[in-house]
Amino acid sequence: MRRSWSWMLAAACFTVLDPPSVAAQQAAPAAGQSADLAKKLSNPISDLVSVPLQFNWQQHVGPLELTQFILNVQPVMPFELNKNWNLIARVIMPFIGQPPFIVNGIGENGIGDIDASFFFSPRSTSGFTWGVGPIFALPASYQPTIGSGHWSIGPTGVALQQTGKWTIGALVNQVWSVAGDDRREDVNQMFLQPFLAYQATKTLTLTIQSESTADWEADTDTWTIPINFEVAKLSTFGHFPASYQFGVGRFVAHPDSPENGPTWKIRAAIIILLPIEHRP
Repeated sequence: MRRSWSWMLAAACFTVLDPPSVAAQQAAPAAGQSADLAKKLSNPISDLVSVPLQFNWQQHVGPLELTQFILNVQPVMPFELNKNWNLIARVIMPFIGQPPFIVNGIGENGIGDIDASFFFSPRSTSGFTWGVGPIFALPASYQPTIGSGHWSIGPTGVALQQTGKWTIGALVNQVWSVAGDDRREDVNQMFLQPFLAYQATKTLTLTIQSESTADWEADTDTWTIPINFEVAKLSTFGHFPASYQFGVGRFVAHPDSPENGPTWKIRAAIIILLPIEHRP
């Protein structure tokens, strides 16, 4: 499978997304605002409208040990229900470039299952934040190497504590298939994302986290566990604040079969921010 198109796409995006313009310099957040935005970025359910574009290159996938490319488009939209409660909607739409899973096979490209999560979260001025709600997984592709072929639903929740420069917490969800292609294996999967972030400066954040999945339908090799290290720098995108991120990850557990086993990954991302108080 050709890899050049994914690298060219990422390079083009980062060239466009960080232009050295006068407008961008004028849009730079004040020091106090930068520190507040950097802290909110470590909170998955903060009161920020954000549009993350996350590029992932997962290595040693398939019998030829090629690269799997995943671009996650992940908009986050908070809504104020009343003076006590917020509703935070998070959508993840993955665009996948999949290497062949058999020798002399061909790769696939398409949109994977789209996840839509809704967190009901109490408004609080303390350092502790939590939210719970439903998650829906929608099949956008019936290609067997790209999507599950099922509609799935389940609960999701997040809890975190922010103290000084530190943020620690976890996000979890569990989905079960309720409809879809009867010829495909049922979905019974958990996602677990523990995270620990340190705000090194007002604009620089260091994070260690995992995006682990457990396939409860698998007879063996249930868990896929990467450990990811990320660096995030708060800057600007035109007139908007934006966070530029880079990270690497190592899979400490993954299925042994060659078609399922990435061993390490590279990640680059930009998150364009619109604080809720700036919206009309």
